[in-house]
This record gives sequence, structure tokens and C-alpha cells, in this order.
Amino acid sequence: MTSYLTGLIGSGIGPSLSPALHEAEADRHGVRLVYRTLDLDTLGVEPEAVGDLVRAARLLGFDGLNITHPCKQLVIEHLDELSPEAAELGAVNTVVFHGGRAVGHNTDVTGFAKAFARGLPDAPTGDIVQLGAGGAGAAVAHALLTLGADRLTLLDTDPARAAALAAALDTRFGPGRAVSAPPAEAADRLARADGLVHATPTGMAAHPGLPVPADVLRPGLWVAEVVYRPLETALLRAARAAGCRTLDGGGMAVFQAADAFRLFTGLRPHTERMLAHLADLAATPA
Repeated sequence: MTSYLTGLIGSGIGPSLSPALHEAEADRHGVRLVYRTLDLDTLGVEPEAVGDLVRAARLLGFDGLNITHPCKQLVIEHLDELSPEAAELGAVNTVVFHGGRAVGHNTDVTGFAKAFARGLPDAPTGDIVQLGAGGAGAAVAHALLTLGADRLTLLDTDPARAAALAAALDTRFGPGRAVSAPPAEAADRLARADGLVHATPTGMAAHPGLPVPADVLRPGLWVAEVVYRPLETALLRAARAAGCRTLDGGGMAVFQAADAFRLFTGLRPHTERMLAHLADLAATPA
């Protein structure tokens, strides 16, 4: 039987559903895939150790790795090559070991774009506020502008990071398509926005809480979440209570995992089957 060894590097990833998603999809294809979590917190190492972990995985014969918060940008200097999209984004969420080389890819862009088109197909995209300009945020921002968003305002606890991403987006998509703003302006920006996209770790099992006060949410505002564990975050609960249309992070999790699975194995994943599996998994408490 053909077999694959893969894994996930990140912080606080114990509750991740990626191992179950990848392993079950491989079983359905009649191949064996082992997916390990390499949790920085459990290992007691800093994010900068991602290079050591990538080198160790390559020596141990791994076929590939997924990379998540907070290593999507830190990992780049430890790779031999980047796909064009990963290079443009400056963020990697998938590493494939092939021919002695470590090649970085990014499946978050297509993952979010497919999830958004599926879950909020007719949502207005004239003015969108996005919280978070890190690795996941860069991918989501590219996806939103590719989908036709007119104006995207980026807010991040690191204003310089938000400004740098906005400048990069303007270079690719045209002047004025993306701007940055201080987090303190979140309420004012949301008061006139069509939608809110959340792309920070807040709301994850290891980072509970709300990224914005609940009173800034209102009917007419749609809210899209990147966090998927838990599938219903505090932000989504508050948004639904305020009358907002919502999109959970499950779709992005599945579509990016499906694209990574294809890169790891060369096999074509069945996304609807994976979506149903995620729903079952998410119903189980973390």
C-alpha cells in the first residue's frame, strides 16, 4: 500500500482537525497517510525553531508539512523554493519535500476564495474590514481582492505589518484597493462596511475571546471567520445574535486541506465528502 508521512507545525494545535481530515481522505483513496502534529507549545520551543523542525522532518522522510500560526512567514527562509503564489504572498502554509528540496506553497488563498463563494455567494464586497495582516491575513486579503472587493481596510495589532500588506496589495491590484488603519478605528470603519473578515488567532481554543466588541456588529454586516476550532467562535455567536450573515472557518479549513492533500499525494480529494466529515468532527467537543 502506498504510504505518506505528513504533519503540522504551529502553536496550540492540539485541537486541530487536520490529522483526521487528511488521514480519513487517504483511507477513502486506499492509501495510508500518517499526519503528526508538531506543537511548539508542547515541544517547548519558540516559533523561530520552525527551521529546525522542517529540517528534522526532511531527514526523517516526511513527504510534506502544513504550517500554521505563528510560522507561515518565519518558515520561508528555511525553504529551497517557493511557488509563485507563496512568493507573492510572503506566506507558506504547505511544504512539500520532493527531490531533496523543500518547496513552499500557499493553499489558504484558494481555500478562502472557494469557501466564500460557496457560503456567501451574493454578499456585497464594496467595503470590507479585515482584522489581521499576518500569514493567514495576507492570503485572505489576496482572495478578497481577487474575488472583486472594491476596498479592503486592514487592521492589525502591528500597524506596520498592516501597512506593508496594504502596500503590497496596491502594487498587485491597483492603487486604493487596500488601505491600513489603526485598530482603534475598528468601530468607525465597521459602521460603514459591508463585511468583516476575521483573520487572527482570537477565538481559537488556545486564544478565546472576541476580536472586536459585540456592540460594533449590526444587521446588514456579514462576518466571515478564519478560525474553525471551535467551528462556532464567540465572534460568530455575537454576529448571529446581532443579525449578521456569517461564514464559519470550516469551509476554508477543508478547501485549503484538500489542496494540500493534492500536493502531498497527487490524488484528487473529494471536497464535499471532506466538508461532511469536518461537520461531524466539529460536533465533537475539542
